[in-house]
Amino acid sequence: MLILKVLCLVVIILAALYMILIMPRMMHRPSRESFTHVLYAHRGLHDNSSDAPENSMAAFKKAVDGGYGIECDVQLTRDGVPVIFHDFTLARVARYQEGCAPADAVVNPDGSLGVKGKVIDYTYEELMQFHLLGSSEKIPKFGDFLRLVDGKVPLIVELKIEYKDLSVCPVVDTLLGEYKGVYCIESFNPLGVLWYRRHRPEVFRGQLSDEFHKDKPDEFSGPLYFILTNLLLNILGKPDFIAFNHRYSDSLARTLCRKVYGCTSAAWTIKNEEDLEKAKKNFDIFIFDSFIPKQGSKA
Repeated sequence: MLILKVLCLVVIILAALYMILIMPRMMHRPSRESFTHVLYAHRGLHDNSSDAPENSMAAFKKAVDGGYGIECDVQLTRDGVPVIFHDFTLARVARYQEGCAPADAVVNPDGSLGVKGKVIDYTYEELMQFHLLGSSEKIPKFGDFLRLVDGKVPLIVELKIEYKDLSVCPVVDTLLGEYKGVYCIESFNPLGVLWYRRHRPEVFRGQLSDEFHKDKPDEFSGPLYFILTNLLLNILGKPDFIAFNHRYSDSLARTLCRKVYGCTSAAWTIKNEEDLEKAKKNFDIFIFDSFIPKQGSKA
C-alpha cells in the first residue's frame, strides 16, 4: 500500500511539473483579435513553378492584392542584412544565373543546379547574383517587404534561428518597431521566443512545433526534439500562441495549451480545402499554401 501511495504521489508531481513546463503566457496577453479574422498565405501567395515563387516579392504582392495575411521567414546575411528566405541552405530554391553555375554546384533531386552554402555565407550583394527557382525574382530584403505590405494585411514573421545565434532578433525588431502594420513573431527556436519575452513583451509571440519524429525519424531523433515536440520549453518563452503542424492536432501538449490554458493555436501548413475545414475544430489561425481557399481571405 505504501508503494502504491508513493507511486501515485510521484505521478501527481510529474503531471504538475509537466503542466508548469508547457504553460504559455497567462497574464497580460496581447489581444489575438487582429490575427484571427484572415487566412495566411504561406511564404506569400506563391507557386514555385511560376514567376511568383515562395518568399518572393511577387508572391507577397499577390497575397496583399488578395487580402490574405502573410507568413514569411527572416534570417541574416553575412553582412547582417535581414532577408526573407526559408531554408538555412540555398540549394533548394536559389539558382545561379544561366551559364554561371560552378563545378561544385549542388545537384537537386530534380536535376537543377542549386546554389551551394547557406544564406549567412553570403553578403546581400552576393545573394543578388542568384534568382529564385525559374523566375527572375531575387531574395527580398525584409525592409523592402515591409514597405510593400505597408500595413495592408497582418503578418506572421518567423525568425530563423540556428542554434543559439539570436542576432536576427534585434535587427528584425528594429524594423518592426518602425512598422505601422499588424504583426506577430514566431520561431521553432524557443530562445527567439524568449528574446521577445524579455525585450518586447507587448508583441504577440508564438512557439512553432511539430511531431518531428513522425515525418523524419532519422533526422529529428533524440531528446531535444522530444522536448520541442512536447513544448517543454514553453516555460522559457511563455508564448501567446502555439503554431503546430495541422496533421498532428491531437498532440497532447498542444491540446492542453489550447483547452486548459486558453492559448491561441495556429495551424500550418494546410494544403487543401478539406483540411482547412477539419482544422477549424482545433485551431484559431490558419496558414495555407498550394490552393486558393473557397472562402477567400477570411478565416
